[in-house]
This record gives sequence, C-alpha cells and structure tokens, in this order.
Amino acid sequence: MPDQTIIDWPAWTASPPGRYVLEWEQAQLDLIVSDLFGYHALQLGMPQLDALRENRMPYRGIVLDTESGTSAPFAVPGISVHGSVHPPASRTPAPAAGAPGRNGPARPAAGPLGRSTIWCDMLELPFEAQSVDLLVLPHTLEFTRDPHGLLREAERVLMPEGQLVILGFNSLSLWGVRQSLSRMTQAQFVPSAHDLIAFTRLKDWIKLLGFELDRGRFGCYRPPLLTDKWLGRWNFLEAAGDRWWPIFGAVYMITAIKRASGIRLIGRPWANKPALTPPLAPVATPNVRQAGIRRTQPAHSTESKK
Repeated sequence: MPDQTIIDWPAWTASPPGRYVLEWEQAQLDLIVSDLFGYHALQLGMPQLDALRENRMPYRGIVLDTESGTSAPFAVPGISVHGSVHPPASRTPAPAAGAPGRNGPARPAAGPLGRSTIWCDMLELPFEAQSVDLLVLPHTLEFTRDPHGLLREAERVLMPEGQLVILGFNSLSLWGVRQSLSRMTQAQFVPSAHDLIAFTRLKDWIKLLGFELDRGRFGCYRPPLLTDKWLGRWNFLEAAGDRWWPIFGAVYMITAIKRASGIRLIGRPWANKPALTPPLAPVATPNVRQAGIRRTQPAHSTESKK
C-alpha cells in the first residue's frame, strides 16, 4: 500500500477515537508495568503513548524507527530526533546516556521525562542478547515490514523470565471489520501499514518463540464512531462487552514471559554420601518367630465334662 494512504499517527491520536483508545491503553499499561521489576525497560515505537510512565526500573528508554509509520520523524514534545542512546549491556542500574551497545558508542539524546531516545532499525536492535527486562510494543507489529523478525529480536534481547507486552487492534472487532472495508476504498479508519494481526494468531507466534502467555486483555467496545458525542452515547457497552463478549474489543493487550529452554546446574555433581548409622533390621513377623514351635491343644476329656 502506498505510504500516503496510511493515517498519520499524531493526527489520529488527537481525534476522538484516538483519544478513546489511548486512554484505555494508558490505564492498562500503568497497571501492568508498575509491578514489573528489573534494570532495563524499553518501549518500541509510538511516542504518543508513555508506556513506561509507572514503571520503576532504573533505565527506561524509547526506541523509534525512522522507516516505521508509528515513529516517523515528526515533532513530539520532549523527544529529540538527533543521535541515539543504547542501554548498558551489563546488568547494572546505571542508565547513562551514550552507553555502548551492539553497534558501538552513541550520542546522548533527550527523551520524555528524562528518558533516552534510541533511533535505529527495529529489526536490528542495537542491544546485547539477554540484556533487557521489559519490552513494550504498542501497535508496533502493525507497522513493521517483518512482524516475525521483530518478535525474534524481542526474544533475543529479553532476559530469561523477561516480560513482553504487546498492544494492537483486534481484527475480530467492529473496528477490524470497518478497517477491512475501508482499506478497499483507500480510507482507513485506524492507522496500520499492513493487515491487522488477529489475537489468536499472535498467541501462536509468541508460543513458537518460547514465550508463555501470562494474560490477555480486551477493551474499547464502543462502535467505530468519529465524534465524542456518539462515542459517549455507547458508553454502556464498556461494562457489557467486558462481561459478555470480551473477545470483540477493539484493542487487545498481551503480556508474555520469556521462558528459558533449559537449565544447567553449575558446580560439582551430587555425591552419594555414606549413611551415618547402619540400617535397622526388619522386625520379625510372628510366623518367623514361631517357626518350629509345636503348638498343642488342651485335651478335652469326657470325664471333665461330667
């Protein structure tokens, strides 16, 4: 699809449906990331959403890709578009700007709330393997040219037991149906460079990479409308949809954990230690103790009965 048909993210997030979606996603992320701990947390794409706002890891950065529609070089308050910053490869709580990464030294760049901004190709993340504790992908898979490659990069840089959070538009919802119809007329309803990824298909992808699904959450059950007035009239669907048809929410959020494929113990193998006391002898059974003993029955004479 030509680039000019893709909806501009900043303009869409300022629209009523965009604010509606961002409000729900921001609330869910604040709840999820606040209980995740480690040293290094990264958000890949979509600077309009502060995915790591409630997270308390020492290093929190945002990765932007100049070739991606989610992070094209537009003006965003607090985001610098010059240089790149890589988190330190070692697990030390030191978010120093300009720390070396896989591609060598980097120059400092300002980020939101003092965080660093990394400009790179998301399919070749400049981080050491198993060096990141938390990765958040807000609608990033819907814009990358290779969703499988991006997930493989996420698996590579995540630590064992690291957390992966993915947000996307649900293709099974009313929003997904409208998006499919609007693509035929070259007038999309939601921003996306490619077809929307179904929730069930995404679960299969992450399981093949060794992730374990931790939780899944759907939201935004109102119809795909363009004004605040009409979106407000369908507010009652939020509680009803969350209870009766959660899989048809316009947006989903997946949380997965990277599981280690195998564990090898380090150190000397366990040795068989000698017993401190000799084993106890088994207790003899009554048959053994009375073997060879003749048991006599008392004689019953007829005289005694008389």
